[in-house]
Amino acid sequence: MARDLRGFIQLLEARGQLRRITAEVDPDLEVAEISNRMLQAGGPGLLFENVKGSPFPVAMNLMGTVERICWAMNMDHPLELEDLGKKLALLQQPKPPKKISQAIDFGKVLFDVLKAKPGRNFFPPCQEVVIGNDDLDLNQIPLIRPYPGDAGKIITLGLVITKDCETGTPNVGVYRLQLQSKTTMTVHWLSVRGGARHLRKAMERGQKLEVAIALGVDPLIIMAAATPIPVDLSEWLFAGLYGGSGVALAKCKTVDLEVPADSEFVLEGTITPGEMLPDGPFGDHMGYYGGVEDSPLVRFHCLTHRKNPVYLTTFSGRPPKEEAMMAIALNRIYTPILRQQVSEITDFFLPMEALSYKAAIISIDKAYPGQAKRAALAFWSALPQFTYTKFVIVVDKSINIRDPRQVVWAISSKVDPVRDVFILPETPFDTLDFASEKIGLGGRMGIDATTKIPPETDHEWGEVLESDQAMAEQVSQRWAEYGLGDINLTEVNPNLFGYDV
Repeated sequence: MARDLRGFIQLLEARGQLRRITAEVDPDLEVAEISNRMLQAGGPGLLFENVKGSPFPVAMNLMGTVERICWAMNMDHPLELEDLGKKLALLQQPKPPKKISQAIDFGKVLFDVLKAKPGRNFFPPCQEVVIGNDDLDLNQIPLIRPYPGDAGKIITLGLVITKDCETGTPNVGVYRLQLQSKTTMTVHWLSVRGGARHLRKAMERGQKLEVAIALGVDPLIIMAAATPIPVDLSEWLFAGLYGGSGVALAKCKTVDLEVPADSEFVLEGTITPGEMLPDGPFGDHMGYYGGVEDSPLVRFHCLTHRKNPVYLTTFSGRPPKEEAMMAIALNRIYTPILRQQVSEITDFFLPMEALSYKAAIISIDKAYPGQAKRAALAFWSALPQFTYTKFVIVVDKSINIRDPRQVVWAISSKVDPVRDVFILPETPFDTLDFASEKIGLGGRMGIDATTKIPPETDHEWGEVLESDQAMAEQVSQRWAEYGLGDINLTEVNPNLFGYDV
C-alpha cells in the first residue's frame, strides 16, 4: 500500500482517479474554485503542476470521495472501516474474554498494536533539502486563499506537532494556520485541543513551545490525526493501526520533535506564550465566514523538504468538501465504539449535508417504551465529538438510515410532534454555529421516529404493508424471463423522484 503522499498519488493515477493540470493556475482563489467544482461533481483528484509564484505543484481533492478515503486506508469498501472500529473498541474498553475466540481476537489486536509501534528513519527523505532562517520564505510554498473574504493564505492539511513539557507526550493535530509574514503564521486551535493544552503548560513554566508542521504526508496519517477517539494511544500508534505497520519517524533538525520521515515539507519553529496576532476571517465548514480571533503566533526558523516536493492542501466550506468525506469514513469507524457505549444502537449516520456532525440518525432495536429518548440522550454523551450534535433522529432498525427517503417516511408516519419531540435548552455549543441565539450556548432536539408501543400510545399501530413472500420469490426467479434483467434495481437516480441532486 502507499505509505507516503507520492505513493497515494501514483495509486490514484493508476486507477484513473487523478488529473494533472499543466496550465498555469493562481493559488489565490483559482485553485480552490477549480477544486470546488470537481468536489461538487465527485470528480478525480487534482495535481496542479504549474502554480503561479511557486516552483512546487499543489495536490487537492485527493480525498474527495469516500472511495478514495477507503483506498487511503488500504480498504475497498466503507464497511471494512467498521472492522477497524471494532479493534479500537476493544482497546478502548477491553473486557475479560469469556470464550477462547474472544481471547484470540483480543490477542490479535494486541499484536496489531505491537506492529503499529512507530519506527525511526535516520536518513529521512523530508530532510533532503534544508533551508535555514536567513533564507526561509514561506511564500515559496504555494499556500492557497480559497475565498475572496479570507484574511490571507492558509495551511489546512498540515500535521501540527507539539509535546507536553511535563510528560514528553506528543500531540498531533490538524489545525488551520494563517500566513502572517515570510517567517510567521498564526495557528487556530480550540482551547480543548492538545496543542492548546501544551501551550498552557509551557506558559506555566515560562518556556517557549516547540512546534513542527508536517505537510504532504500519507493521507492515512491525516485520518489518524483527525480521529478524536478517547483511547490513550498516540496518533502515531493510531496511524500504525490504520496502516498495519508502524509509521517511520524522523527527528527534526532544530526542535525536539518527531515528524513522518516521508513528509514532503516540514516547518520547525516555536510559540512564545502570550505572543498573539489576529487570525481570520476565513470560510469555515458551516458555510459562512468565521470571526477574527487572537491566535498564537508561530515563528519558524527552519524549513526542510524532499527533492521536488508536492504541497497537499484543501479548504473548508459547505459540503461536499474533503473534510466531509473524511467525516463519513470516521462515522464508520465510530460505529462499533458507539455500539459498545450504547448497546441498543444498531447503527448511526451523520449526513454530510448536516455538516457531518450537526444531525445524527440512529437506529435501535426497540424493546421498551421510552427507549428512543434514552438512546438519544446516551448518544449526546457517548463520545466527545457528539457534544455539538444539534439534532438526533431515532428510527427502528428496519429503516435504512442512509436512505433519506426512508428516514423522511419514518418521521412523517411515526412522529407526533407533541409526544415525540423533546428539546434541551441552553446547552454548551459550537461557537461557529450562528443559528444559536447566544454564541457558545444552544439547544438540542431529539425526535423519536420509532414505532410506538404501549404506554407510548393507547391504540394499536397499523399493520405494515408487505409483499406476499412466496410471490416475491417467484418474481425474483422469473425477473430475467420477463425481459427485465438489464434493469438495475439497486442504483436509483434520486432525481427521478423530484430531488435535484
